[in-house]
Amino acid sequence: MTPAKYDVLAIGNALFDVLVRTKDDFLVRHGMAKGSMALIDQAQAAAIYADMGTATEISGGSAANTIVGLASFGARTAYVGKIKDDQIGKLYAHDIRAAGVAFDTKPASEGPATGCSYILVTPDGERTMNTYLGAAQDLVPADIDEAQIAAASIVYLEGYLWDPPQAKEAFLKASKIAHGAGRKVALTLSDSFCVDRYRAEFLDLMRSKTVDLIFANESELHALYQTSDFDTALKALGQDVALGVVTRSEKGCAVVEGDSITLVPAASIEQLVDTTGAGDLFAAGFLFGLVRNAGYENAGRLAALAAAEVIQHIGARPQVSLKELAQQHGLPV
Repeated sequence: MTPAKYDVLAIGNALFDVLVRTKDDFLVRHGMAKGSMALIDQAQAAAIYADMGTATEISGGSAANTIVGLASFGARTAYVGKIKDDQIGKLYAHDIRAAGVAFDTKPASEGPATGCSYILVTPDGERTMNTYLGAAQDLVPADIDEAQIAAASIVYLEGYLWDPPQAKEAFLKASKIAHGAGRKVALTLSDSFCVDRYRAEFLDLMRSKTVDLIFANESELHALYQTSDFDTALKALGQDVALGVVTRSEKGCAVVEGDSITLVPAASIEQLVDTTGAGDLFAAGFLFGLVRNAGYENAGRLAALAAAEVIQHIGARPQVSLKELAQQHGLPV
């Protein structure tokens, strides 16, 4: 096998995050399901933005957050996501490249604007997302570069990509290329509402070995197998995919490989500020542990550390070097 140029290449919806602290009555007023991700159109985006208070605006997108986290650990990374050649798109491209991530996807010259996700953070730290996909929905198979995909040890895909039909085709093309090159493919289920929309298709991706590694949180796992019993769902996951990683908030995570289960505790925090990006940065730490052959327990500890860092401040990207943070905790980097 040809040596990999990248440790991880991620493919996702390239979105600019607009974060604001708000109260629960804002969610009620706009008919939002707390903790969910809803797709909205341009008119809805404008209405939400007009009603929001002072916001923090930063580059985001689930898989992009993960890949920036990986770069912060010191991994060799690349990202594929569609933006428009507009002001926000230029900011987005600058941010991800400044983080040390290779980003070569050609921006759209026409069509909808660069996508935005309006993220409402309530006092309990829970985040509710309303996403205008914009240009992100125009990611097409032609945006998938075969040589770049084949050059990554792990190709990481976000479940949200299953919403735009052309992005779904790009997703499948990338998986086929990766497996043809002897690489691994990982998928995050993204959101329990996303699982509800595509349960049968996600299960087929796993059972057909289109993906090798699944990331899920507890609610996504329950939604996937339509059971409230965690042990039953975890056992089913172990049978359906080569490797599964399930986050359980303060209860840590469970790593399942066939009948084998590894439990890893959560990292301690001083204050929960914003859960945005917790799963994204968890995936970053775990994938980093995998590509460094650190073992499942150390990978889980790296993941927990990264998630703990990001939930203690506003925004879904690390504010410190995750490599240095891991070193301070005696974890392998």
